[in-house]
Amino acid sequence: MRKSVITTSFLLIATLLAPVTVQAHAILVKSQPAKDEEVTESPKQISVWFNEGVRSEYKALAVIDSEGRRVDNHDVEQSLTDSSNLTASVPPLAPGVYTVRYRVVSKDTHIVTGKFNFTVKAP
Repeated sequence: MRKSVITTSFLLIATLLAPVTVQAHAILVKSQPAKDEEVTESPKQISVWFNEGVRSEYKALAVIDSEGRRVDNHDVEQSLTDSSNLTASVPPLAPGVYTVRYRVVSKDTHIVTGKFNFTVKAP
C-alpha cells in the first residue's frame, strides 16, 4: 500500500513538472522594408518573416498605395528553405505611403492577418 502511494505521488509530481507544449499562432517578427520605415529608394520586393514556419496554402501578401490600389505584382512566394518567409515583388514605387497586408495559416491551422506601413521618400 505504501509503495503504491509513493509511486502515485511520484507520477503526479512528474506530470506537474513536465514541460507543456503550447501551440501558438504565427507572429510577424521582421519585414523588409521594416514597419514604419522610410526608404529613399523603391524596394524591388517586400519580404516578411514569422516566428515559425507557416503553411503553404492560402498565403497572401499585398502592397496597397495611399489611394487604396493594389500595386504589387500578385506573385507571393514562400521560401523553399525557410517556410517562415514570404516575398512579393513590386514595380518601381512612387514616393508615398504604402500598406503591406498579409494573411497566412499558422502550423496550428489558425489564420493570421495583419498589416504595416512603410514610406518611399523622394530622393
